[in-house]
Amino acid sequence: MPTVGVIGTGLVGGSIAAGLTSAGWVVTGYDADPASSRIILERGFVSHVVDSIDETLSEQPDIVIVAAPPKATIEILSQLDTTLVVMDVAGIKAEIMVAAAHIDGFVGTHPMAGRETAGPESASPALFRGATWVLIEGSEPDPMRRVVEVVTELGANPVVMSAAQHDGAVASISHLPQLLAAGLLTQASNTTSAMDLAAGSFRDLTRVAASQPLPWVEILKSNSEAVLAAVDALRQQLDTVEAAVRSNDDELLAYLSNSRELRRSLGAPVVAVRVVLQDEPGEIARVGRALEESAVDLRDIQIRHAPHGGGGVLTLSVRPGEEQALRHALSDVDLRTVQ
Repeated sequence: MPTVGVIGTGLVGGSIAAGLTSAGWVVTGYDADPASSRIILERGFVSHVVDSIDETLSEQPDIVIVAAPPKATIEILSQLDTTLVVMDVAGIKAEIMVAAAHIDGFVGTHPMAGRETAGPESASPALFRGATWVLIEGSEPDPMRRVVEVVTELGANPVVMSAAQHDGAVASISHLPQLLAAGLLTQASNTTSAMDLAAGSFRDLTRVAASQPLPWVEILKSNSEAVLAAVDALRQQLDTVEAAVRSNDDELLAYLSNSRELRRSLGAPVVAVRVVLQDEPGEIARVGRALEESAVDLRDIQIRHAPHGGGGVLTLSVRPGEEQALRHALSDVDLRTVQ
């Protein structure tokens, strides 16, 4: 069986450990916080935990995965002296590749998946299913092959690009949205009654603002050049929006129509499974059993109560490709789904 040593057992590292363990790999876990290691061990996501990075390396795993925040990853990699295959999962890549330049078997990577809740408690073996996983070009063939094996085993889709391409892209599709969500919430909080009226679309737009702020400060500062370029590009887009609003309807319609087509080209980020709930005890407990049995990655949950009380419809949003497993599990506990 393949062996892997995971350094850092938070959300991403814990989810990697969980996914590989469920696939039959032998996984060792290490975290600077013993409580994190204990949680991952108790949940059965690793075969055992160790007390240090050196102990991780001494077990000679087929691959070592560094799953720490950017600064910690840079520190770990810069001090790592090994001939083993090593990969990281940090959200920036240019600085990481410099720090790991002395490691012949290193492959820089970044899974485009996560949650607004951090820590091993939120780890899931399904976190990466259907997600894009960036691999940085230029690595030796054998280490790259092994890393691709890890990525595909976790259900993700590997995409190869340069470190500069990656850092520029995530500035636009990950780092800027984090700042934008914060800006939208701040603006709404300064508008009388706006927060009281906030509904689905506003909540969806600002979901990522619920993330832990400290790691984001580190990420944004580490990728500051690309982030500032993205902020400037957005400022120009807002100028275009302002001009369109002040101009005729055709210009505004064209702008919104183009954005609609761009959004549709992305495909559905989630699939909604709607569950009919009766007004009786135990309904939510049965939903919980179905979620546990299907092991899907639950991305969002909403409930709409029936008029005048009495049950309603529960909407569970999951990753594309996982909806059938959830529907089967719901059926097994005698819950009905609707389109």
